[in-house]
This record gives sequence, structure tokens and C-alpha cells, in this order.
Amino acid sequence: MDDTLIFDARARVLADLQARGHATPGAVSLLEDAVSSRTWWAEQWPEGVVYVAGLVAQDVQDALLEQVGRWPLCLGCGDAPEHALYIHPDLGGPDPTWVCEESGTAVAELGTLSSPGPAGPTA
Repeated sequence: MDDTLIFDARARVLADLQARGHATPGAVSLLEDAVSSRTWWAEQWPEGVVYVAGLVAQDVQDALLEQVGRWPLCLGCGDAPEHALYIHPDLGGPDPTWVCEESGTAVAELGTLSSPGPAGPTA
């Protein structure tokens, strides 16, 4: 199996963790666990490797929910109650995109979330 898509998935999720200030040692360990699990999954179903990036993101999101709460949060809905983004399509690919769970608006492709800086963009 070509590991290029696995490494790409890891890099994209790590970029989003870093952009939102969640690239802690614990979160990176969760990411490594997800990558390991999905590598095995892709070895069993080679045609499914195109879904790995989104599935890794969902795995990390689920694990973080249990440990620290929702991630990544939507920054674009102003006064709405705190809510998260989710990966669309549900199966995770082949082109995973973060979507606002409240408005259904596509926010960013996986790996391209922006930082919530004071004057920065909110995507």
C-alpha cells in the first residue's frame, strides 16, 4: 500500500490542530492512534484509502470530545451558542471539508483551518 495518503491525512489533521491551538502532546497521541488504526483499515480495504484523511479527522474529533470537549469550534456564527464543525461527507472523503453544524456552511477544506487570532480570519 502507498502510504502517501496516510501521511497526507496526518499532516492535514495536525495542521488543523495547530491552527486551532490544540496540537498538545495528548492530541498528537490521539492523532497517531487514529493514523495507526486507519492505516490498518486501509490495508484491509485498499480502495478506501481515499477516505482516510476525513476518517482520521473524525476519529481525532471524537477522541478530543471525550477528553477536552468540542473541536474544532465554529468561529463564524457570531452570537450563536458554541458549536463545532464536522467533516463532510460523512464517510470522510474523498475531499473532506469542515462544515458548520449549525448553518451547514462549508468552512474550510481539511488541513486549511485558520487560527482564531484577534484580527485574523475566522474560517
